[in-house]
This record gives sequence, structure tokens and C-alpha cells, in this order.
Amino acid sequence: MNLVETLANAFRLPELRNRILFTGGILVTFRLFANVAVPGASHTALAQLFNSQPLLGLVDLFSGGGLSTFSLVALGMNPYINATIIMQLMTVISQRLKEISKEGEIGRHRIQRWSRFLTVALGAGQAYGFTVLFQNTNPPILGPLDWFQRLQIILVLTAGTVMIMWFGELITEHGIGNGVSLIIFAGIIGRGPQGIAAVLSARSTGGGLADYIPFIVFGAIAVVTTAVIIEVQQAVRKIPIQSAQRTVGLQQVPGRASFLPVRVNHAGVIPIIFAISVMFLPTIVANYFTGAPATTWYYRAANWVNGNFAPDTPNVPMAIAYNSLYFALTFAFTYFYTAITFETDDVANNLKRYSSFIPGIRPGRPTSAYLAAVMNRVTFAGACFLGLITVILPIAASKVSGIPQQQMYLGGTAILIVVGVALDTMKQLQTQMVMRRYRGFIR
Repeated sequence: MNLVETLANAFRLPELRNRILFTGGILVTFRLFANVAVPGASHTALAQLFNSQPLLGLVDLFSGGGLSTFSLVALGMNPYINATIIMQLMTVISQRLKEISKEGEIGRHRIQRWSRFLTVALGAGQAYGFTVLFQNTNPPILGPLDWFQRLQIILVLTAGTVMIMWFGELITEHGIGNGVSLIIFAGIIGRGPQGIAAVLSARSTGGGLADYIPFIVFGAIAVVTTAVIIEVQQAVRKIPIQSAQRTVGLQQVPGRASFLPVRVNHAGVIPIIFAISVMFLPTIVANYFTGAPATTWYYRAANWVNGNFAPDTPNVPMAIAYNSLYFALTFAFTYFYTAITFETDDVANNLKRYSSFIPGIRPGRPTSAYLAAVMNRVTFAGACFLGLITVILPIAASKVSGIPQQQMYLGGTAILIVVGVALDTMKQLQTQMVMRRYRGFIR
């Protein structure tokens, strides 16, 4: 009831009402474009490919559901997310970009503009890759294409990526919440009824209540998983900070005690995106060679990869190796991304610059070493959490409920995204309400 009252209060304020309606209108427009398919694609072959490749479902997850229908926005936010990640990595590698990123609003706009240009290049490259991939599937999703037809598809898919990138920036600037996250959120929620109905029809055998027991079990697992994700997403390690008394102008600013919050899941879903990209690469390469002569060694290798390189392959040793590699990559990329986004040297220097320190720790290098040790321990818990949600949870849920992984619409990654985006959006709405002296609904 508190949530309903807060939303009602938000709608009474013209500014918040306009922001919420604007966000809703953009998301509805995105879902309309996600249902406009590119002409010439075989939807039967497309569905068969997605049923045989579980990782494609995760790629489709980050595209907002457009890839499974090969729609105008099939690439989704993937090129933009990849471009943003690349620019973050380049900021760490390049000293010049690092200096630009510290120039405040002007530097941020320059890096954002370069990210947009890189998004267009990555979008065109991914669009070309998907046209080649979909031509070499068995059965083929796209028929023979001349250069002009291929160019048309590439231009359409790249324009779709630019359009929803623009949608995301509009939501961030004029709406409520993070635009990129909300578009992925809308894609997951928008496909919910259709995905659940497809699973129900596939599992229904006319056995009455017995048909629904797996879904009841799966629903219970989803509820428990959601509760765990909420706790971990909000969990922080509070590092005490003491500010010394200092002089600002002609005034004495007294010292005060505070804390530095370090999130357990500091990396978010970025390590999962990294791991998916690496794990999906052999399948992409193998599909390029499925149309080769049957007597060649690379045709046999491609068939072996397509038949064995999967999380639920009948080849048990390969399934164990696949899931172990997936877990290890997620774990390693969590440490990697946390290290480049939380630079302990910069944090220690900033604390020293503002006359702050950690009680019992000397400023400068000892503070940096202490923060690095704390981050290593906290990141270990976050990396284990992401590995369990991404790899272990789908396997365990499939074994307990009896629902195959390919038929699971809401996996651990989807729940992680939905819960994370919902919490962030609610906090932003709460902030807007608190600014206007309204009581929020997150206590």
C-alpha cells in the first residue's frame, strides 16, 4: 500500500508525472519496434537455433528480446554496452583519456561522444556477423543475399541500435532511472507473458495438477533467488572514514565521522557480459563452417562444437568442463572489472586531498593497500555470487523442477537484472520524493 501511495503522490507532482509518463512512452515505443521483424528471416529456423543454443538466450536478454525475433532492434544495447566497457578499459590504459575523464562534465561528454561513434562501428560489425551466422545455420535463417541486401540489413540493424541508444539517453536525461538498464528491463518484462505461455504449452500433457508442480517448484526457487539477490545487491562493506578539521576560506570546518560504502556486487552484470562473449565465440566460429564440405576436418570440428559445447550437452565430461570454464570466466572477470573501476590509489589520494583518513591506517600508500585487501575479500564474495547465479542456479533449478534450461524463461541473470534495475529506479524515485518532502517507500 505504501508503494501505491507513493506512486499516487508522485503523479500529483507535474514534474514527476511527466517524467514517469515520458519513460513509459519511450519503453512502449521500444517494445513496438522490437516486434517489427526484418523481412526475409525464417522464424521457424530462428526458434530452432535459440532452442539449441542456450547462450543465445542470454545474448537475446541483453538485446531486450529483439534478437529472438530478428527485429529492427535485434542488436539491442549490446554494441552500446560493449563500447562503454571498451572506453572504460581505455580510460585505464591511456593516460590521456584518464586526464580527460577527470575534466568534469566536459570530459564526460567527450568520452560519451566517442562511445557513440564506437557504438556505430561495433553495431555495423555485429550486424554483418549475424547476417553471416544466420546464413550458415542449419536450417538457414537467411537465404542467399547479394551485397546490396546485406548492406540494407546492416544499415537497418545499426540504425536500430543508434535509435534505442538515443532512447536510453532520453530516459536518463528526461525520465526516471537509467535508460539503458530500463530498456533491457522492459525487454525482459515485455517477453514475460509470451515466454511463460510457451513453457506452459510445451510442458502441458493433460495430467491436471501434476503438470503444474514443476512450475510451482520453479516459482518457489525464483522467489528465494529474488530475496537473495535483493540482499546481495544492497549489501555493502562500510569502511569508517574520519575527516580532520580544516580551514575553508575564513571558516573552520569541523571533523566528522562517516564511512566509505563498498558494494559486494560492485561489478554488476558486466562480468556476465564478458563471460558470455567469450563462451559464445566458439559457437559463432563453428557456425561459419557448417556449410563447408562434409569431408573437411573443420566441418567435423564445427559439428563437434555445436553438439558438445553447451551447458546441458549429453557429453557429461564436456558439460562439466563447459560450466566450470563459464564459472571461472565469470569469477575472473568480476575481479578484473572491479579492479579497473575501483582504483584504490585514486580513492586513497582523494581521501588524503580532503584531509580524511581511515582510523588506524596511515594516509597514502598504506590506505591504498588496506583498501585493496578489503576489495579482494569483498570481491571474492561478489564473484562467487555471480558465478552461482549465472552457472549453478540454472543447473540446480533444472534438476529440482524438471524444466530444461532451454525452456526456463527467467534464469538467474534475468532475475538479477530485473531486481537490480527495479531497486535502482525505486531509489531514484525515492530521492525525487524526498526532495519534495514526501515519505519514500524504501526504508
